[in-house]
Amino acid sequence: MISSDNLCMSCMREIGEKKQCPYCGYHADSVQIPPYLPVRTVISNRYLVGKMLEYNGEGATYIGWDLAEKKAVKIREFIPDTFTTRTTSNLNLQVMRSSENAFVELRQSFVELWTKLARLKGLSALISVTDVVSDYGTSYAIYDHFEGISLRDFLLRSKTGYLPWDKARQLLMPILSTLGTLHSSGIIHRGISPSTLIIGPDGKIKITGFCVGAARTSRSDLNSQLFEGYAAIEQYGFDGGQGTWTDIYSFAAVLYRTLIGSDPISAKERMANDKLMVPGKFAEALPAYVINGLINALQILPEDRTRTVEQLRAELSASPAASAASGQYQRPAPPAAPSGKAQQKTAQPPVKKKTSVPSAKKDGNNSRTIIITAAASLVAGLVIFAILLFGPLREHVTFLNNNNVPDNSISTTAGELIEVPNLTGRLYIDITSNPVFTKNFVFVDEYVYDDEAEAGYIVDQSIKAGETVPAGTRITLYVSKGEEEIVLPNVVGSDSEEAVARLEELGFVCRVSETSDSSHRENEVISMSPVAEKAYGKGTTVFLIVNVPEEETDENGNIITSDENETSEDNSYLGIN
Repeated sequence: MISSDNLCMSCMREIGEKKQCPYCGYHADSVQIPPYLPVRTVISNRYLVGKMLEYNGEGATYIGWDLAEKKAVKIREFIPDTFTTRTTSNLNLQVMRSSENAFVELRQSFVELWTKLARLKGLSALISVTDVVSDYGTSYAIYDHFEGISLRDFLLRSKTGYLPWDKARQLLMPILSTLGTLHSSGIIHRGISPSTLIIGPDGKIKITGFCVGAARTSRSDLNSQLFEGYAAIEQYGFDGGQGTWTDIYSFAAVLYRTLIGSDPISAKERMANDKLMVPGKFAEALPAYVINGLINALQILPEDRTRTVEQLRAELSASPAASAASGQYQRPAPPAAPSGKAQQKTAQPPVKKKTSVPSAKKDGNNSRTIIITAAASLVAGLVIFAILLFGPLREHVTFLNNNNVPDNSISTTAGELIEVPNLTGRLYIDITSNPVFTKNFVFVDEYVYDDEAEAGYIVDQSIKAGETVPAGTRITLYVSKGEEEIVLPNVVGSDSEEAVARLEELGFVCRVSETSDSSHRENEVISMSPVAEKAYGKGTTVFLIVNVPEEETDENGNIITSDENETSEDNSYLGIN
């Protein structure tokens, strides 16, 4: 059983009676800087406060320990530094006079934000919020602790400092999906940046750094925390309200940093003189539709910018070449092609050595002027591409067919039947983020455990491939949650037979070893492996050490059996030696 007395207050690993942690180097006598909570303060009779990890104008984040669940957590404390104080002798938060109303309103916003986050479960790119509590005159949010490094550190440690589009897409698209869910729940993050995106040991990325809106807005009641290059212009107090498009700008800036290897220019600087460029070597390597998506999402003025996650996701998936490469259904070549002539391939739009991200600005008559510098060729190419794809000639454009997808046609003509494609074995995010599919079908997800398919892959579909259905038909996609995991209960101290029965009923395999220890009851489980209270795959082997009575031996070292003991007792009783 883990004792909180033996924990390092910086990494929450057991260190016994050592003063300095051998894992992270933290010293047990380290003092927390005021006005933040001292180490080992207990919140709400449950959460043990550890080292403070970070703070901003809204509050502080500590590593902590859940005394009930026996696990490490993160604790976010609402402690605005502009109008609150705390002394070492009184941990209750003191609010300065004339700021009481502002404190109450902001605290309520804090509670509402984290309560909404606690209701959102199962999002791969979202931290898991487990509790929202009050103590010491303020409020706290509790969420799961997980190891990882920031996207910024990840990119800095990489060989090149940036990622190619195929890897960036795989890493960042789950963020876009989670943002869409957050927006639907009324949550605007306002702080998406390489510093608030954390990559775990499993390679998956999570969004952290949630704050009330005032903490991410200049000229508010709080000292604002804005990430230069990633904060949208409206967060600096310029005209234009904040909304989903604010997070769109930040996400696009993160994508730019990931693809290009340098931070975008600050929105304030771009407002005066926009010099945001895509260097030539990247412009030539990136798909034109990705650059176009960045252009639209990084517009300075909110009204000119991509407005929703769905719109941005569609733009980042709108290339015929990319669709074919990812196995998406495409319209096959028209049967009546001119004979004797080679089929003409769709050309990639020309890209200049440097591509700027144009910014639309208002003139005195409130009209827009689109500034196009080195991106003229790119924009012209995109216009031609759009005409071919969406204009009257689109029926005559030939697309590539992926080898993994049958050569079937998907028609969007009203009243026509559409053949259902084979979606099993493919990533759910790829299907639901592809407008080729979403314009023809309505997808409903149902998550199931599957021992063979990795999490996120489709394992079955409610309507089988090859069937023809009307446009707009609802199809349930059964998405793998990966191998079923079960929380291993702590059976130390239990009777061995009861422990084995309980574990096997849950799906674990038990291996029992015996030892003799007079300090424990007979048949008591005195230790177990692996560690309890963590989730493991079904069929995991659990090793139990069980206490059995020490065997008695005679003067020659032979084990005395129970029968011999009973006979000896009977003979003594009869007076026979």
